[in-house]
Amino acid sequence: MAHTETHAAASAPIQQVSESRLNNITILTAALAAAVRQWRRAAARQRGLADLTPDQLRDIGQPEINRPMLEVKAGLITNLMSMR
Repeated sequence: MAHTETHAAASAPIQQVSESRLNNITILTAALAAAVRQWRRAAARQRGLADLTPDQLRDIGQPEINRPMLEVKAGLITNLMSMR
C-alpha cells in the first residue's frame, strides 16, 4: 500500500507537466493552422487580382498592380524601319 501511495504522489507532477505541454502543443497547432489559412487566403487573393484588368481593379477600389509596361513613343517604329 505504501508503494502505491508513493507512486501516485510521484506521478502527479509528471502528469501536470504533460498537460501543460499538451496545452502548448494545442496552442501552437492552432496558431500554425491559422497562419496556413491566412497564407492560403492571401495567395488566392493575389491570384484573383492578377487576372483583373486595370479598369476592373479601379471598379473594385484596388490600386493598380505595378506591372511591367512597354511604352512605345510616337515615331519609334518609323525610326526603326528607317535604320533597317
